[in-house]
Amino acid sequence: MNTTEIEAILRERISSWQLQPGTKLRELPLATEFGVDRAKIRSAFIALERRGLIDRVPNQGAVVKTFTASDYMQLYDVFEMLEGLCARLAAQNAPAGAWTHLIDLFGDELEAAVKNNDCESLFNAILEYRASTIAAANNPTLTGFLESIYEKTQFIIKRTLILPGRAAQSFQEHKEIIRALAARDPVRAEELKRENMKSARLTLEKYISFVF
Repeated sequence: MNTTEIEAILRERISSWQLQPGTKLRELPLATEFGVDRAKIRSAFIALERRGLIDRVPNQGAVVKTFTASDYMQLYDVFEMLEGLCARLAAQNAPAGAWTHLIDLFGDELEAAVKNNDCESLFNAILEYRASTIAAANNPTLTGFLESIYEKTQFIIKRTLILPGRAAQSFQEHKEIIRALAARDPVRAEELKRENMKSARLTLEKYISFVF
């Protein structure tokens, strides 16, 4: 297993909170788990630190980075802008008929799931929306920035969806965004996506003590 593969696995564990903030990462157990020498683990730690996912403390090792509520609010300021840009570029670049799969995904079945408090299905649908719009936007620089933010916010997004009223609101907001994408209306798509991000942030702020 190479360093890039190890880094990818650890990134997923951190973003999903399998490795929670404040968790110490030890070289030897990880080297044993992945069947590699400790040098590869150290290289993976360097990459994770550059992405802002861990802190390396001299003589103490690596620790999964802890983000405060203020940190997340600052991330959302940038997140809103980048998500809006992604929606705009996706609407501009995608050919007619490119969004049929998302129209179907955000249909009656998912709406029923949301009404039954199945937030996991909605979260997975939103991940599919994001993957589709990033692919359609076709901008590697934007992709890199968004991936960096997703890694830091994925778990918070998931927790926000279970807050009162948020899942139903997010479902309807994404339906409207997808309509704008299908209509190839970049201005409307960007506007709606930014509104979606603003409403997510307002919900997070309202229930901040619960989330954190």
